[in-house]
Amino acid sequence: MKSYQADQNGYYGEFGGAYIPEILHKCVKELQTTYLKVLESEEFKKEFDQLLEDYVGRPSPLYLANRLSTKYGCKIYLKREDLNHTGAHKINNTIGQILLARKMGKTRIIAETGAGQHGVATATVCALMNMACVVYMGKTDVARQHINVQKMKMLGAEVRPVTSGNMTLKDATNEAIRDWCCNPADTYYIIGSTVGPHPYPDMVARLQSVISAEIKKQLLAKEGRDYPDYLIACVGGGSNAAGTIYHYLDNEKVKIVLAEAGGLGIDSGQSAATIQLGKVGILHGTKSLVMQSEDGQIEEPYSISAGLDYPGIGPMHAHLATTGRATILAVNDDEALQAAFELTQLEGIIPALESAHAIGALSKINFKPTDVVVLTLSGRGDKDMDTYIKVMS
Repeated sequence: MKSYQADQNGYYGEFGGAYIPEILHKCVKELQTTYLKVLESEEFKKEFDQLLEDYVGRPSPLYLANRLSTKYGCKIYLKREDLNHTGAHKINNTIGQILLARKMGKTRIIAETGAGQHGVATATVCALMNMACVVYMGKTDVARQHINVQKMKMLGAEVRPVTSGNMTLKDATNEAIRDWCCNPADTYYIIGSTVGPHPYPDMVARLQSVISAEIKKQLLAKEGRDYPDYLIACVGGGSNAAGTIYHYLDNEKVKIVLAEAGGLGIDSGQSAATIQLGKVGILHGTKSLVMQSEDGQIEEPYSISAGLDYPGIGPMHAHLATTGRATILAVNDDEALQAAFELTQLEGIIPALESAHAIGALSKINFKPTDVVVLTLSGRGDKDMDTYIKVMS
């Protein structure tokens, strides 16, 4: 049977692997040989599950959005990751990785962040576990996500603004990797998405797979079957999408729809629609689809959403796109903003701009009245209020 999961070398079809500088070889090799032993141990599972329940507030609800369903002529359930502690799905991954870091004897944590949600989630678990924390964040994102920056500082993290490139997520990731190269002995790098060298894409997907595990149980209780007709999620690096689809990857009855950031339009030169615009290349240690020029230089992505403007994509999603297992839709800035206000006014839920891209995909799909749709609301909109306020004024 065909499988869409990673193989033992961390490849999804032709995508994945670990393309790293020699100085990081020992760190990455140690992680590759350790992560599955730890993640599959009873001790880890018990502590992870306990923290997800008592600290994060899981399971997150699966909410039937009646007015949204009426508008689109199908049955739409929202997986409410926005209700987690820290306001997004990111906390699922950071709790798992910090438990692994502690098991490996690491004492210092670094992370990269775009929208700030992963930075806040990392700073949160570092406070919880009493570990030093440095978060790299592009200067552009520091300005547009200043509330999350203040949260990180309040939690005890050091936020280092990055001034190279266009000062967003790609550049923050570059700096975090440089730090890791300089401090390999005591430092653990918590990557926030299904990107980076193997084992990160597989590890992050496994830690986020709690989302689809819950969807299966919740749908069975609500619909009498444990699978939907459609799964919809936004995709930047790809972690909330990976978690949403993980347990359904090999069930071809389930249609997977991923919404990426169209920015000002795919042909505008101001976009982050990596899957549609990207070519095969290597970025941040993994082989995937990458936005690049003819001579292989990374092109700067753009999105109104700080969490989706990454010029690459996780290798899992690159594989799903190229094999046709997933349908990829580009949702541009205006469509995402319109979707955010639509959800707010129909359901009383203010979504993160990233999640609004997934809502924006609904109008691009022809649903049947019998279709059961699960859409992951990956984060809440507190951090994006400045952007929403500008639109309203």
